[in-house]
Amino acid sequence: MPRDPELSDYLTRFAGQDEVLARVERETRLLPNAGMLSRPDQAALLTILTRTLDAKVAVEVGTFTGYGAICIARGLAEGGTLTCFEVSEELAAIAQRNLDAAGLTDRVRITLGPAEENLAQLPDEPHIDIAYVDADKTGYPAYYDALVPRMRPGGLLVLDNTLLGQRVLDPQDERARTMAALNERVAADERVESVLLGLSDGVTLARKR
Repeated sequence: MPRDPELSDYLTRFAGQDEVLARVERETRLLPNAGMLSRPDQAALLTILTRTLDAKVAVEVGTFTGYGAICIARGLAEGGTLTCFEVSEELAAIAQRNLDAAGLTDRVRITLGPAEENLAQLPDEPHIDIAYVDADKTGYPAYYDALVPRMRPGGLLVLDNTLLGQRVLDPQDERARTMAALNERVAADERVESVLLGLSDGVTLARKR
């Protein structure tokens, strides 16, 4: 949702953004689709959640330029790995450069191609500690279905943009109908306990029971 620039700057002060992340943000804001960039405060939350879970196996669906991936990777436990799924070859290359610059090459792997197909290649057993989804919104139901069975008990699935800039309430919007239906399904899913937060553009946390 739109936010006053001064308030955004204020929040960034408390997000622990270092020069590596600041550079990624500056360069990403020059791109035509800069609106897809993770907010510093939200990305910092990903680091804290990953660290709190003592996560060793992490998955990200939709990597963009790597801002969120850097934050997740920084929260991993010793020996942990992050697998990123990105459909754009150009964006994957940018993200890889940013991850290399952050010194995270050894713990992050970017897999290129459609996320639904690549998620199906992951081991079927519950093994993922944390998964972050910030990709094409119409694909969310498929990503959710692929990830929940692969989350270990106590693992956390984070879905971004689940309010769609308040359009989730618009029955005439196809993406909004898809997201609204998923929100209802997550809330009723007995495999998880969940909450939809009004943070930024909506963030859903679903913890595997």
